[in-house]
Amino acid sequence: MAEHRDDPAMTLLRLLAEGAPASELGAVRDDSGEARELALRVRAAFDSRRRREAELTALVETARDLASLRDPAGLLEAIVRRARALLGTDVSYLTLYDAQAGDTFMRATDGSVSVEFQNVRLSLGDGLGGLVASTHKPYWSADYLHDHRFQHTGTIDSAVGDEGLVSICGTPLVVEDEFVGVLFAANRSPRPFSPDQVALLGSLAALAAVSIVQTRSAEEVRRHTSGVERAAAAHDRFAELVLAGGGVDDITKALGDLLGGWVVFVDSEGEELSSHGPVPAATDKGGPALSESPAVRETSGTGRLAHDAARDQWAIAVKAPQTPLGALVLGGAGVLDDADRRTMERAAVVCALVLLFERTAAEAEQRVRTDLVSDLVSGRGDPQTLAARARSQGVDPTTPLTVLVAHADDQTPRRTLLLASHAAAGPGSVVGEHDGNVVALLPTDDPHAAAVQLAKRLARLGAVTVGAAGPVAVGGDLPGAWREAVRTLDALVALGLQGHGASSAHLGFAGLVVGSTPDIDGYVRTQLGPLLDYDARRGSELVKTLQAYFDAGGSPRHAATALHVHVNTVSQRLERITALLGGDWQRPDAALELQLALRLRLLSEGARRAT
Repeated sequence: MAEHRDDPAMTLLRLLAEGAPASELGAVRDDSGEARELALRVRAAFDSRRRREAELTALVETARDLASLRDPAGLLEAIVRRARALLGTDVSYLTLYDAQAGDTFMRATDGSVSVEFQNVRLSLGDGLGGLVASTHKPYWSADYLHDHRFQHTGTIDSAVGDEGLVSICGTPLVVEDEFVGVLFAANRSPRPFSPDQVALLGSLAALAAVSIVQTRSAEEVRRHTSGVERAAAAHDRFAELVLAGGGVDDITKALGDLLGGWVVFVDSEGEELSSHGPVPAATDKGGPALSESPAVRETSGTGRLAHDAARDQWAIAVKAPQTPLGALVLGGAGVLDDADRRTMERAAVVCALVLLFERTAAEAEQRVRTDLVSDLVSGRGDPQTLAARARSQGVDPTTPLTVLVAHADDQTPRRTLLLASHAAAGPGSVVGEHDGNVVALLPTDDPHAAAVQLAKRLARLGAVTVGAAGPVAVGGDLPGAWREAVRTLDALVALGLQGHGASSAHLGFAGLVVGSTPDIDGYVRTQLGPLLDYDARRGSELVKTLQAYFDAGGSPRHAATALHVHVNTVSQRLERITALLGGDWQRPDAALELQLALRLRLLSEGARRAT
């Protein structure tokens, strides 16, 4: 037994079985040294296997932890934290590949204290990390700043120096030939990395790469699913609006609620017909009106969704086949993903459908109004039936109606003039077409004022001329008033007064020609009223003097002779006439009106004396 106890080989075996450390094995006396050497080799193999088992266990735990993470930012932080713990380094960090920029950028760190280092970017081939990124192979250095195997740059070396790093190991993150980024472990002292450490970092990098790609895929699936859900919700919302009879206002509000920001519908004429949210004025952005904004101009030309990043505006054309209807403009919503863009495109389609529905309904209503107007001004139909039809359109058949006939230049479509006239006519009126003209019947007793007002309201369409006549009650001589209004319109055009409105009574002597029942006394009173009233009050002879003045060819001296008064008397009377009629009465056109009124007055008085 003593022999066995003293045998070095048996002593070494016993110590190995008890798990003694290498230092205790090395203290055993062995003359040949062969048994001690074998025991130490066995001990080293045991230690390596135990360390490998611990590393594998740690990798399995890491894989389980990474698989449970769904937040991309949290995943990257967990990777660098586990890398630093497994390798026992001072710092660990991870860069991701930016395919658009063609470089890698710092994404996560653990143990880092330098802001400069945490924001560094590495071009492919630059530095240790750039070399790993370009070759997809691991590299390590015990003293990076003095290692000339790598292409040093001032930016990278400055960041590494600011962090105080000396030894660095980097390994690529690759999944099925897809380069993801680089995982690093580093120390602030010259400490070489063993092959086992490099292999361990590589294994962790492989797990990390798979986890990153899976998380990205899951995030893309989540975003896609979310987008599909949002698109479905938008589809349902728009469908509900259409089924409920909603209009463009409802669509703009729904689009604003779904995507955020403000929404405006601009029609094909550039008018903002509907809006939702705090729409900024054009001057707020220093740019043009929405109808002239770059996004609206682009979508009007292409028909596709357009984006103006400078003004944070999106625009999509609203159109029917071959017919532009306008555009939807979204602002203040930032970047739109694919689902949001499809929502805008769907809103444009629904908006076009709603506008077409409204246009079809409006055209059907307009046909009813046109039939009524045409029957009224042509005298067709039973008066009681016409009165009932007028009442159904909101017209009081007991109130006298003024007939207005509107005409625009050739650049304005008649349908546009018709719709604009309907909008401008006001309550209690009806607008239609008859014999190729737009006709409005208004409940007013002032035809001239109504014509002037309608012409002004339609001025945005161009030069719209309006002739007026009446008022006449339903069942009265509306056809005669219609004919007079047409003649007045023709007279305005012939006199070069396009863009104006008037009744025959306000056309001067031309009104006597176009009027259906010329009001001679009214015309005389319009022209000579102030003089007639003055003569009646004062017993003067201003009208007689004016007649003599015109008969004398505008000569006060000859007029004085005809009147048997002094020329100064005529001059004083002419000054009084100027004070009463205004300084323009001697202009050719005004003088013609006065002479015609004087002549008609004499004819009327002669006719009355004859009877």
